[in-house]
Amino acid sequence: MNVSVVGAGRAGTAVAVLLSRAGHRIVAVSGRGLTRDRAARYLPGTAFAEPDEAARAGDLVIVAVPDDLIAEMIERLAQEEAFRSGQWVAHLSGAAGLDVLAPVRAAGARPLAVHPLQTFPDVAGGIDRIPGSAMAVTADDPEGYLIGERIAEDLMARSFRLADADRGLYHAAAVFASNYLVGVSAVAQELFALAGVPDPVRAMLPLQRATLDNVERLGPEHALTGPAVRGDATTVDRNLAALHASAPHAVAPYVEMCRVALELGERAGRLSAERRAGVEEVLSRWS
Repeated sequence: MNVSVVGAGRAGTAVAVLLSRAGHRIVAVSGRGLTRDRAARYLPGTAFAEPDEAARAGDLVIVAVPDDLIAEMIERLAQEEAFRSGQWVAHLSGAAGLDVLAPVRAAGARPLAVHPLQTFPDVAGGIDRIPGSAMAVTADDPEGYLIGERIAEDLMARSFRLADADRGLYHAAAVFASNYLVGVSAVAQELFALAGVPDPVRAMLPLQRATLDNVERLGPEHALTGPAVRGDATTVDRNLAALHASAPHAVAPYVEMCRVALELGERAGRLSAERRAGVEEVLSRWS
């Protein structure tokens, strides 16, 4: 299949490299800034073109611009008559649905949404990590799902079908799983440093890796440890007092995440209502 990429950033380039390795022809890429250099490095010999020229060249057009620009880019390409009957046009957003691809349908082309459930800090990391990752596929009809699943197979990813109406919820889950994990890690790094722990990131990574291993092995309900699931109100109170004295901005996040942990612990049958109430009383004083 002839594949073109409109917006060959980190994610778009990584996907293009893997599709090329699977035997597809990357016929054109477009983008801004460092895209030309990135394409020269990872996709040597691929034509660098304007977005409309790139889109016309592909049987499969991957639109990999930032989420907020997808609708604008699709509309622009439609106005420039870059789409045609029989063409497939896919975006890589996890949050956007098929609605942003309405001009694709109007032009006779076929819309797809495919999202690798993976993080893309750089192209090399994406190339390494997409294989084996889950990939959400959303389409209009069975044929579209089959094409999306073929794309996932060629990327060596594990596809699953995702209803268009569920994409917002799905992406919110991905934000919790990845982005907020990084945010929580940054808070932990700061607090360890304030406590005098040398090289905080190196110190906490074995704990985090073991925690994720436990989630994989046991599931969140049984991987949870710590004062919330034990109903240890005294420890929670000491934690919050220390935060109030040294890092007051961390009090509110601690309270809210403790409530999440309490709910998880009680739902799993590991925390009694009485002990939860004791912790909730402490939290209410710090809210």
